[in-house]
Amino acid sequence: METEAESSDRVVRRRGPGDESLEDSSTDEGESEGALERKRLKKLYPPWKMNVFPTPQPPKLKSWIDTFKNWNSGERLMALDSLIDSCEPVQVRHMMEIIEPQFQRDFISLLPKELALHVLSFLEPADLLRAAQTCRYWRLLSEDNLLWREKCKASGIDSPWTVPVARRDFSSSQLISAIISSIGGSSTSALDNPRFSPSSASTSFSTISQPTPSPWKAAFLRQHSIEMNWRKKPIRPPKVLKGHDDHVITCLQFSDSRILSGSDDNTLRVWSATTGKCLRVLVGHIGGVWSSQMHGSTVISGSTDRTLKVWNAETGQCLHTLYGHTSTVRCMHLHGKKVVSGSRDATLRVWNIETGVCLHVLVGHLAAVRCVQYDGKLVVSGAYDYMVKVWNPEREECLHTLQGHTNRVYSLQFDGKHVVSGSLDTSIRVWDVRNGTLKHTLIGHQSLTSGMELRNRILVSGNADSTVKVWDIVSGRCLQTLSGPNKHQSAVTCLQFNSKFVITSSDDGTVKLWDVKTGEFIRNLIALDSGGSGGVVWRIRATETTLVCAVGSRNGTEETKLLVLDFDAHPEEDGAPTSSQSSTSLFDEPDPIAS
Repeated sequence: METEAESSDRVVRRRGPGDESLEDSSTDEGESEGALERKRLKKLYPPWKMNVFPTPQPPKLKSWIDTFKNWNSGERLMALDSLIDSCEPVQVRHMMEIIEPQFQRDFISLLPKELALHVLSFLEPADLLRAAQTCRYWRLLSEDNLLWREKCKASGIDSPWTVPVARRDFSSSQLISAIISSIGGSSTSALDNPRFSPSSASTSFSTISQPTPSPWKAAFLRQHSIEMNWRKKPIRPPKVLKGHDDHVITCLQFSDSRILSGSDDNTLRVWSATTGKCLRVLVGHIGGVWSSQMHGSTVISGSTDRTLKVWNAETGQCLHTLYGHTSTVRCMHLHGKKVVSGSRDATLRVWNIETGVCLHVLVGHLAAVRCVQYDGKLVVSGAYDYMVKVWNPEREECLHTLQGHTNRVYSLQFDGKHVVSGSLDTSIRVWDVRNGTLKHTLIGHQSLTSGMELRNRILVSGNADSTVKVWDIVSGRCLQTLSGPNKHQSAVTCLQFNSKFVITSSDDGTVKLWDVKTGEFIRNLIALDSGGSGGVVWRIRATETTLVCAVGSRNGTEETKLLVLDFDAHPEEDGAPTSSQSSTSLFDEPDPIAS
């Protein structure tokens, strides 16, 4: 029969690793063995537990354990299940206190760094941010630049963000807190909590310095903050740019922090997107401006006065006036030093914008040319004669005439392989540019397809039926229809899209934000008070961080103006590094045919 002390010692030994300090107390000198045992029991079992674990050994305990040892694995599991079912909650809690510490291992800190990084690479970015707040060593691993480069690559971010030195402390703490908060987690840091220090690791982590901020991680966090500004955060008051009086803004361009607006008041205006100041008024046309292009400081405009003009946006000087068309210049597309113009005189002309010389005249359409695309090699044009033509401009030769539409062609997209045409006949057609064959007819809209954008294999089309559709032009499938209770109430006037969002404007006076993958409505970015009674959003242009909207009315209910909305990540508001106006657009420079 065991003594009470022996029985108590058996209970103590069951506590397992982590109780070395308690065992060391048994070596204290000057105390009897019984007194030491009582001290150890007192440390192990507070008063509230003493009535649960009596020191005398239960009868037949040894035979019960011997029987358990003689069973096979399955029988042992069954016996444990039955035992647990028979236990009271306080006894189950006791088992958990004994078992759980055996499974608590900081295995990441025990692995070689390369293997630890490989394990962390499987975490989602949000989980990686949480892991960085566990302890100093995990933070060091979670700042690995190559690890975040892969996360950025998966999210479509192709360049790192160099955090200014003055803001590095900020990016290391406030940025993470902002992102963790936005995904619903806790932003409380555990970096300085000794309970989370990986004591089993071979490195002394208390001497690890702050990790060098990862430019790729900064890029990811900044991108996330910008996305949240578009999706959820309160929209900042827009800059209001006024200058075209009560006239219609017919065309709009946005590049390198410059905004270019053209109007039927015969002028163009160059604005600063940063300050909202009108930098230049380009005066010289004697008819309304109906098409434009801008690259850097070079502006090209087309007018009802039948001319094109080439301008220097820095000085406001007209460099060339291009004569040749005999009717309104309705569309154009700039590529390098050449611009292709389409006119209501049914011809297209290719110009050198540096010399002002007309290089080629493309004749073949039977009615007004409404839209044109140029990739430096081929010209594609759509006209009111229901036809789409593919041209070799150098030989002034029509390679293909794409016939099939039964009404006017209003919009085009061309990616070097596919020609996509939208028509008043309600259909959208996808053609193979190499042989001129029809690949798909996209059916679903009910009216005029006035604007489209094509990126990779994804096409987004806006229609006068008030809907927007997302298509896969390779399969010909309609992926999403942007409609529902929050859809536009009138014709869609313009659209932009990237890998996350579709932005649409309408005659109903609203600008709406949609999720490009799910087709879900996110929110209104603009809603004019005069919407529904004459207020119109004519044009929109967007970069990664900025949206420009040209608004007005045809009945005097809304003043003509430009609204500039900022969605950049600002440290004082969002916990993200600042940037100058980005000239790299996530929304590709749109097709001028929408004008």
